[in-house]
Amino acid sequence: MRIAMIGTGYVGLVSGVCFSDFGHDVICVDKAETKIEMLQAGQVPIYEPGLEALMAKNVAAGRLSFTTDLAAAVDGADAVFIAVGTPTRRGDGHADLTYVMAAAQEIAQAMTGYTVVVTKSTVPLGTNRQVKQTILKANPEAEFDVASNPEFLREGAAIDDFMHPDRVVVGVQNDRAGEVMADIYRPLYLRDFPILTTDLESAEMIKYAANAFLATKITFINEIAGLCERVGADVKEVSRGIGMDGRIGNKFLHAGPGYGGSCFPKDTAALARIGQDNAFPMQITETVMRVNDEVKTRMVEKLRDALDGTFNGKTVAVLGVTFKPNTDDMRDAPSLTIVPALIGGGAKVRVVDPQGFAEGEELLPGVKWMDDPYHAVRNADLVVLLTEWNEFRALDLKQMAKKMETPRMVDLRNIYNEKSAKRAGFEMYLGVGR
Repeated sequence: MRIAMIGTGYVGLVSGVCFSDFGHDVICVDKAETKIEMLQAGQVPIYEPGLEALMAKNVAAGRLSFTTDLAAAVDGADAVFIAVGTPTRRGDGHADLTYVMAAAQEIAQAMTGYTVVVTKSTVPLGTNRQVKQTILKANPEAEFDVASNPEFLREGAAIDDFMHPDRVVVGVQNDRAGEVMADIYRPLYLRDFPILTTDLESAEMIKYAANAFLATKITFINEIAGLCERVGADVKEVSRGIGMDGRIGNKFLHAGPGYGGSCFPKDTAALARIGQDNAFPMQITETVMRVNDEVKTRMVEKLRDALDGTFNGKTVAVLGVTFKPNTDDMRDAPSLTIVPALIGGGAKVRVVDPQGFAEGEELLPGVKWMDDPYHAVRNADLVVLLTEWNEFRALDLKQMAKKMETPRMVDLRNIYNEKSAKRAGFEMYLGVGR
């Protein structure tokens, strides 16, 4: 199959590289010339484990290339995937479809022969039908179908998720489009990974419903964690106990400082707005959004309590600022609430993060970036574990405690425990929900 991938952001680049590894001929398109130049030079503009090597392998095999010329990429393609950004629109919570519709118009002018235009971006219900109308208006003679193919990639594990998915969701309007999509995903079908074929609206809804449910699960355990702190229970034991129930499952039950990233905040906001527009308020989703914001604020107060009620004049070492480990993504990360609160309160903040500097330098002005956690905690009043990078899972707590002015730790990921921290010399250890 010949595939054009429009957009080389996180979803587009990972999907394009993985499709080429299936054996398809893939051309990735982006308007950003500097990004395409980087890719053509073999450099990956995002951090995703394994992506650079897989990209190099398929470029060398002649199956993967990069261009700014959308018309040339779309000409003769069997399928064109739209994988451009759909950020939350300012003011109303809607997903901004400007880039999607602009791509659809350009695709319409460049198509030759029958083409399936596939929306990979996360889009509100009805968008694929809008894409179809946009193409028809721009090119009434076009021979094409539209399809919805939402992504379910976890940053930091995206390649494995693509190659070993829980399911692939494909929304189509007829068998002809369905057969093209089946050919594209045949390598997964032959290995017995489930391919769920639905109508367009159901495919669009599956994406939002899945992310809203996972955000709800995270927020639920974070709220339980707050209650555990009041009544003396341990949220890790509670999570383990309820996670053993097959109806609940143990994933996404780790208490922490709230969810962030490129998907959950944007998609819960969009789903809430879809409900409002259709006179059916999504009350659970709206509550999840509010409680998640409250969780981040509660973490700030936890840090304030650990510093005897004030940040002013204190030195704080923050370990991890990306929204999760194994990514450089800072979008809606809890650190964007917590670190500015520390600085605004008069604290001196030192940050250590293996990949966070590229985005974090601009987003977190006023912090001192350091490479080594042991240097960061020297003469500090508090160390905060904010993102659970592997580098922070086996720290020498005794060495850290000796270097600190006042050895206090707030562990917002429950990596350690009070007993081991105090045995190492920490005078205070605070986790979440414990």
